[in-house]
Amino acid sequence: MTLVAEKIAYMDASWLEILQEEFKKPYMKELEAFLGEEMGAGKVVYPPFDQVFNAFCQTPFDAVKVVIVGQDPYHGPGQAHGLSFSVPRGISGPPSLQNIFKELKEDLGVEPPEHGCLTDWTSQGVLLLNAILTVRANEPKSHHGRGWEIFTDRVIQLLCARKDPIVFLLWGKSAFDKVQHIALGASHHLVLTAPHPSPFSAHTGFLGCRHFSKTNEFLKKVGKRPIDWRIQS
Repeated sequence: MTLVAEKIAYMDASWLEILQEEFKKPYMKELEAFLGEEMGAGKVVYPPFDQVFNAFCQTPFDAVKVVIVGQDPYHGPGQAHGLSFSVPRGISGPPSLQNIFKELKEDLGVEPPEHGCLTDWTSQGVLLLNAILTVRANEPKSHHGRGWEIFTDRVIQLLCARKDPIVFLLWGKSAFDKVQHIALGASHHLVLTAPHPSPFSAHTGFLGCRHFSKTNEFLKKVGKRPIDWRIQS
């Protein structure tokens, strides 16, 4: 089954409608060919193909209130399931996710959950978007420059073009570089930046950024329901 067939089966109709032309473009055909070569050569690719577009299944286009931009999927066994920073239930949370929960507790007093699956956020309008949607096992950024960035640039362009305000949470240089050139002129949105939550940089400004409370303050200001950041066990 091709990647395009997979996306038809698993992407929410609202996204499919506005992105369908994107899947016909040459870069996407080249990306499909590359992924086919990877698997044909016996490479392990994450996430599973039926979860590559999971972010677009969980959060319909018109429901997006917050976008959290990641780099590429987790590259360890069982970790990636198509949502930036999230892991499936039963999988230990990587250090970056643990630091996200640490900041959430400091900011809003939310206790760290027993698991790292963030679908309680996606169901409230939080789009968990990676810039690159696939990765080779144990090789971070191994699918960089293969076409995913073009696709996710288009996703962000479409979101920025909405008149309805959105909060963009950009954690780390990769996320900032990804969005800042697209978001110029979209002053009705809120763009919050901080260092990446990884152990290498979290203490240089991610911890203490208070992005969760700032997000909710903005959402309330524009007449939207704030996000309940608690993760149910």
